[in-house]
Order: sequence, then C-alpha cells, then structure tokens
Amino acid sequence: MNIIISNDSGIPIYEQIKNQIKKQIAEGTLKEDESLPGMRTLASDLRVSVITTKRAYNDLEAEGYIYSVPGKGSFVKKLNEEFVKENAMAKIEEHFENAIVVANSAGIKLDELLEVLKTIYEVGEL
Repeated sequence: MNIIISNDSGIPIYEQIKNQIKKQIAEGTLKEDESLPGMRTLASDLRVSVITTKRAYNDLEAEGYIYSVPGKGSFVKKLNEEFVKENAMAKIEEHFENAIVVANSAGIKLDELLEVLKTIYEVGEL
C-alpha cells in the first residue's frame, strides 16, 4: 500500500490516509479481503500517531470500505458501489450547498454557477 502524506496540503493527515486508501480500493489496487497494515505498523511507516491511523481506519469502516476482525486486523470490504455512490453524492451536495451560499452572497446567478461547474467538470475529464 502506497500512501504519501503532505504536511502542506491543509487536509488533515487522517483524511489524507483515508482518501488514499479509498482511492486504492476503488481503483482495484487493494482487493476484496486484502489485509491492510496494522494501525501501529502504518503509523510507524508514515511517522504519524497511532491515533491518526485509528481515526482513518474507523472512518473507512464507518463508510463501508473496510471491516475489522478482532485480533486479526482490518481488511478491504467488497465494494458496494451503490453505497459508495450515495456517500459521494452526500459530500457533493454539501459542497454544492456551500457554493450556493457563496454564489448568493456575490450575486452570482444559477446559470453562471452551472457554467462554472460544467467547465470544472470538463477540465477534470482530461
């Protein structure tokens, strides 16, 4: 498992770990039932606190990406694509709500906001 931590990104370290593991699961780099490194091992490898890796693993389990077996460790869960999609939609809605608040405060109309979204989406497809 390859995880790169950036202290300059502004994203909490536990979230960086979580996001990178989620990405590796979604891409198939980490396979169903594959064992993840222990929390202490991962913390030592990344030179972070065990509390940080525990938070990342707890979040991944709560979001349905991994499961834990007491005394054996954490493993990649079978990817439930509908669950993952629903989770992503909830996060997207939250970001849209924030964008709408900013747009309204600046007098930006819906058609302008949609054009920005469309442009960002198209650039992201490259």
